[in-house]
Amino acid sequence: MLIKTPSRLHIALIDLNGSYARIDGGIGLTLENPKFILEAEPSDATAIEFAKTISNCPERSACIGKVTAATEKIISHFSLEEGYHFTVHQLYPAHSGLGSGTQMSLAAGKLITEQIGETISSVELATIIGRGGTSGIGVHAFDHGGFIADGGHSCKEKKTFMPSSASDANPPLLLGRYEFPEDWGVLLAIPNKGACFSGKEELDIFQTHCPLPRHDVEQVSHLIFMNLIPFLLEKDIESFGHVLDQIQATGFNKVELTLQPPEVTNLMNAMRDAGAFGVGISSFGPAVFTVYDRSNQDIVASTREYLGDGGMVIATKAQNHGAEIFR
Repeated sequence: MLIKTPSRLHIALIDLNGSYARIDGGIGLTLENPKFILEAEPSDATAIEFAKTISNCPERSACIGKVTAATEKIISHFSLEEGYHFTVHQLYPAHSGLGSGTQMSLAAGKLITEQIGETISSVELATIIGRGGTSGIGVHAFDHGGFIADGGHSCKEKKTFMPSSASDANPPLLLGRYEFPEDWGVLLAIPNKGACFSGKEELDIFQTHCPLPRHDVEQVSHLIFMNLIPFLLEKDIESFGHVLDQIQATGFNKVELTLQPPEVTNLMNAMRDAGAFGVGISSFGPAVFTVYDRSNQDIVASTREYLGDGGMVIATKAQNHGAEIFR
């Protein structure tokens, strides 16, 4: 059995203040590419191998850790006696802002549960394997695809600000899932010199910068629910991009950008100069993105020319469905 999972953009965390009795909350977008592709079959013991095309991929160690940990938790939860042999066919960069950790973990869990006849949702899977403790974007993208808004956590359940990797809260509820326009492209750019954060570094950032000012989270909430999502539904790509730019100047996105070197903000400005309607950072980065259509599709070539050998550029689209299983 084989599974293909999407990647995701994490566009913004909404409330890292907590004055209104909830924290976290977020918006994000499911992407067709890059993908994580994993195959599994029952075995006497759990083992992971990699296709020849990615045998020297630097993300191998992160993949082994996520797949192994998720497998152990699923086997324990369902009291299974056998292991699983996994073959990884495709990977994408870890700690780059594209949510690879959640997709790898959920993919392993889904392959096992489907093979033992347990059809459970990504939220149930994430609860078992310990994902989605801050953001629910990757969890809901795995099931549904599209543009996702999640409702964060009640302060009764989660009392402190921390990343998903350090939080044992359940995945946030799904507030809304929206179809993304098929004629909008998504341009990803990942500079080699961008900063990557994980583990204790990530936790320290939350503890240092939170709670954010109440005014900031109020402004982010208004920008998202009264501007960004309505412009998405109206298919107004220029206004959508303009609001995307505004989001970068406040809330947790502003914090994330201050942690990146000038190469990242210079790249974002170069994309704007080339005709991008607006440019955002995904999670902590260093991946940045924009949406485009026929009127400004030249930004793809311009961004590739600007980065050259200094990073990765991926022209992709939104994916309006979740992970795919092939039996």
